[in-house]
Amino acid sequence: MVSVSRRSLLAVGAALPLLGRLDWAVAAPKPAKSDKVRLNYNESPYGPSGAAREAMQRGIATAGLYPYGHMYALAGLFAQQQGIAEEQVAVFAGSMAALRFAVLAFTSESRGLVMATPSYEVPRQAAESRKSPVKEVALNAEHAHDVPAMLAADPQAGMLYLCNPNNPTGTMTPTESIRHALANKPKGSVLVVDEAYIDFSDAPSVISWVKDHDDLLVLRTFSKIYGMAGSRVGLAIGHPKLLEQLAVFGGDNVPAGSALLGAKASLEDVKLLPQRKALNAQLRDETVAWLKGRGFTCTVSQSNCFMIDVKQPAEQVIERLAEQGVMVGRVWKNWPQWVRVTVGNKQDMQRFREAFEAQDVRAV
Repeated sequence: MVSVSRRSLLAVGAALPLLGRLDWAVAAPKPAKSDKVRLNYNESPYGPSGAAREAMQRGIATAGLYPYGHMYALAGLFAQQQGIAEEQVAVFAGSMAALRFAVLAFTSESRGLVMATPSYEVPRQAAESRKSPVKEVALNAEHAHDVPAMLAADPQAGMLYLCNPNNPTGTMTPTESIRHALANKPKGSVLVVDEAYIDFSDAPSVISWVKDHDDLLVLRTFSKIYGMAGSRVGLAIGHPKLLEQLAVFGGDNVPAGSALLGAKASLEDVKLLPQRKALNAQLRDETVAWLKGRGFTCTVSQSNCFMIDVKQPAEQVIERLAEQGVMVGRVWKNWPQWVRVTVGNKQDMQRFREAFEAQDVRAV
């Protein structure tokens, strides 16, 4: 294992009542019919907050300097808010990079990866690139991770990956199931819990568990609820020795100072998260209710995306919606009749409903 200092390690790496109305986030002008509505990448329709944008503009003046000071400040603030040590937080150019490095660090040709399906494909792709065996386990009847089946899938697994809420389904795996996975996983393996979408849900984070478990890695991102997908800021949270193993693969993989300042300003904006969470839930639940009223089954999502069983090849529905300028999901091979839809703003979801109705899908 490579030994690194706390600073080089970091280099790789409250709920409040809703105040006022939700109209603040839907004030953007209605797009012209020729504009494409992007509901296919789980992006935020709102972008960085006003405070984050101001901070990012200030960061331009620091572009000639290495961003380490901003990284330490971001990691320190996040650690303080979560009640953990600063040494347990590492900053990356997006949580995708941290996830890929985790697969490289914790799997091998003899110690494989276990994950759910359908789920986020990046860990599988990373494992396959280094010829690590991959066991994909179907979600259970509630569309949660089937933890007992995952534990049985590979007794020699080096890494178990659990995305919660899950992408693409938006569904939750109960905290007790995650606790069971941590307690019963193969000896010497690491449990990686991807919480990219946790702030959209009512579920508790497992970040505090890293204080007592040196075999747990938790991932967070500023791409989703904070609206900074293009800025590439993510965090890995775990025991310093785990983070050192990631540092081997990307010790200088860090975002620019402007992005880090925007991320820090996002954490400092205490109203932002509860406002966006509430607005997302309102628009998601309205859309799901509309679809259910027309006979369609949807996943029970606590995220900024959900899936629809369209009862026909999903690719055909995706293509017909795209012809009307509404871009949605992609197809997961074991759910070929399900379409993933990202929750956009009020106008986006109206465009989605209009296009969905116009392309004449019939529930069976």
